[in-house]
Amino acid sequence: MCVGLAHDYTTLLIFRLAIGAIGASFVITQFHTSVMFAPNIVGTANATVAGWGNLGGGATQIVMPALFAAFLSLGADQALGWRLAMFVPGAMMLIAGIAYYKVTRDTADGDLPVVQTGSSKAAGFGEACRDPRVWALAVIYAACFGMELTIDNVAALYFTDYFHLGLTAAGVVAGSFGMMNLFARALGGFVSDRLHTRYGLRGRALLLGAAVLAEGLCLMLFSQMRSLPLAIASMMLTGLFLKVANGATYALVPFVNKRALGAVAGIVGAGGNVGSVLAGLLFKGSLPWTQALFILGMSVCAISTFAFVVQFSEREERSARAEIDARLAAAFATAD
Repeated sequence: MCVGLAHDYTTLLIFRLAIGAIGASFVITQFHTSVMFAPNIVGTANATVAGWGNLGGGATQIVMPALFAAFLSLGADQALGWRLAMFVPGAMMLIAGIAYYKVTRDTADGDLPVVQTGSSKAAGFGEACRDPRVWALAVIYAACFGMELTIDNVAALYFTDYFHLGLTAAGVVAGSFGMMNLFARALGGFVSDRLHTRYGLRGRALLLGAAVLAEGLCLMLFSQMRSLPLAIASMMLTGLFLKVANGATYALVPFVNKRALGAVAGIVGAGGNVGSVLAGLLFKGSLPWTQALFILGMSVCAISTFAFVVQFSEREERSARAEIDARLAAAFATAD
């Protein structure tokens, strides 16, 4: 809401940085669902929650211009209209924050988990930092979620400049990319859970690598499309594999290091934002955007090989299977 009160570049920058801190809520949510749901469905849970969070990015592309137009129709000028429009999502977030605090439970049993000492927390974070699988997942998340943020940022302008769409039509096309989170990210988590049942944790990792590779190939295809219908279709296909990869990434996070689950979720999540920043640099210079997208597609294909770093020992595989069996046994016992 403070963005609507900004009066110069400095205040706008400060408030924009504060908005960036909202990203921490994603990590909190992923930690929450990771401890709330059993291993056989945690991928679906994490992906659905995060996907509906990202769904807001697509809805924003469509809703905010309409909200701005609504304030103009009520008599506000452009300088005031965009400021008033910023208050609406701010108020909605305030309400959502209060609702989250009031109606959610800490874990599946409604009890707080055992609190670790400060030293053990630090040790857990250090252990997460020393695990190459964590950084591999962070790089992979940069290649999928980072690309999602990048396309969210440039899609409307891309279709305006290269296909001469009006701003409203370009916003709808760009918004449709984000709206795929309605199902696509959850699909990645769901498929990951099914593969875990059949192939173990290795199945989750192979799905992630395949989805990222397909995303990169589709992104390269999208960059070469010169027909509007084909460009939209290839962008949506890119979005499908991209969001499946997003879901598959956080379907793996709960199994990497349970002692430092929050740290793992945070490091991997930060990788997505770093990927967006780095990818965005390609669109700041004189490089044609079609070429920038092609380069990003090749980079994503190369990064898909990082999935081979995410390997699990036999002990970790047995532990995951034992936890699934124990959770299901407890559920059946409760039902009886």
